Amino acid sequence: MTKSLRPKSALPHASLGKRRATPFTYTPKLLEAVPFTLDRRFAGQTTWVANRCERFTSLCPVTGQPDWASLDILYIPGTHLVESKSLKEYLASFRMHGDFHEDVCRIICDDLTRLIKPRYAEVLGRFDSRGSIAIWPYVQFAAAGDAEAERIRDQRRVAWRP
Repeated sequence: MTKSLRPKSALPHASLGKRRATPFTYTPKLLEAVPFTLDRRFAGQTTWVANRCERFTSLCPVTGQPDWASLDILYIPGTHLVESKSLKEYLASFRMHGDFHEDVCRIICDDLTRLIKPRYAEVLGRFDSRGSIAIWPYVQFAAAGDAEAERIRDQRRVAWRP
């Protein structure tokens, strides 16, 4: 049996391996973090994490109609990762939340950066067409004072194309 990278005490206890009632209105407290590494050096020191939510839903704040999107959440972790089950439940909590697409992506990026304090993060929402206009907001974060993260932010912003 191999030794785990994280002691059991470092794992979230609110949801890991348990069923819980998931609210269908925006609930940031559902998000949980886990330590990125503990007492181990890896040959490759740069890690990117990519999460894709294929069937994200929220509500149009004007009409109350559902909006559908594919969300890409990418980040370079600092000391923590977002726990994937909590991320899934958090994203599902937007189901009955009404906000503009741009604000939804900003909220998600803000909540994640406050929780896990990554070096760099970005959220891309590919919202389905409504009235023949698809909206694809792109939000970035770079940790202040982290020159490499700020350089990545600037390069990706300049190179970004929908």
